Amino acid sequence: MTLTKIPLLDIPRQTTTIRAELDAAMARVLDHGQFVLGPEVRAMEERMAEYCGTRFAVGCASGSDALLLALMAMGVGRGDGVVTTPFTFFATAGSIHELGAVPVFVDIDPVTFNMDPARLDDALKAGAKAVMPVHLYGQCADMDAIKAIADRHGVPVIEDAAQAIGAEYRGKRAGSLSLCGCFSFFPTKNLGAFGDAGIMTTDDAKLADRLRMLRVHGSRTRYYHEAAGINSRLDTLQAAILLVKMRYLEEWTERRRANAAAYRELLAGSNVETPVEAAGMRHVYNQFTVRVKNRDEVQRKLGATGIGSEIYYPVPLHLQECFAFLGYKAGDFPYSEAAAREVLSLPIEPGLERSDIKAVCQRLRELV
Repeated sequence: MTLTKIPLLDIPRQTTTIRAELDAAMARVLDHGQFVLGPEVRAMEERMAEYCGTRFAVGCASGSDALLLALMAMGVGRGDGVVTTPFTFFATAGSIHELGAVPVFVDIDPVTFNMDPARLDDALKAGAKAVMPVHLYGQCADMDAIKAIADRHGVPVIEDAAQAIGAEYRGKRAGSLSLCGCFSFFPTKNLGAFGDAGIMTTDDAKLADRLRMLRVHGSRTRYYHEAAGINSRLDTLQAAILLVKMRYLEEWTERRRANAAAYRELLAGSNVETPVEAAGMRHVYNQFTVRVKNRDEVQRKLGATGIGSEIYYPVPLHLQECFAFLGYKAGDFPYSEAAAREVLSLPIEPGLERSDIKAVCQRLRELV
């Protein structure tokens, strides 16, 4: 059996091409020594707000903290319901639970994998403090429909845009589609730091000010605390790295989109169900996620020939052991459960060659 050796993600391949710029940026931080909330943090916040089309951006320590801080800033607390989807990364519901609030799940649209707005109204009738749709895999949720329903119930919307930097919904970018957008710069993201980092975007000046206060222990003036905040600051070194990478983000995104188009072309007519880019959307393909019926066997055999893949996510959140107390059971969210059995994410990074994609598709066709 020939080993193809196409990893799911090759971070060194990307960083090698811009190594000199990264070294220079990190050296500047070492020279000025402002390692916490230094000038690069402010510059990154300004650049991110400009990129997303919002008035403000507030850096923090991770995408998980971005969600947590946004919920805190909106007054979500013990016993409050927050509506979200069970088919997402753990941090979405984990941030809700961490505040003593209650995740209230609604099923996904089986085509886009995002929250199904048709199911949202019923979930909100029981009362909730916020709605948190997820722009999963790099495609925005149906935000007009979600916001219209949330507005009728007087509930704010927070975007979990961790996987969706640069994604667009009807000409507007992720992070500008709600009261607050939350992003992750985990190293595997389309814009990845050299560790954990995150940011929040908003047009609301009061909200931005509160987020800045909450990320430094609830303090605007040192040692004077008006709220019980947390320690969640974007490191200056990470901001410097992200500023360099921001210069290439659009180029990398277009390469991802071109790779996705190549996959669709080469898998046309097969038994592999490729992602659908909904009308009016710009999908940025943090993941290129297909559906196959014999998923676990396919993944095992791809790996045996050196082709990387990953399952995002094998167990929906309502069936996770830690959320058993919520009382959900198998069958409650059939579309999320079916996705968890069938999804498989393939290599999609900007550095892939067409020959790599062709090799993946050829092997995939053989297996399904």
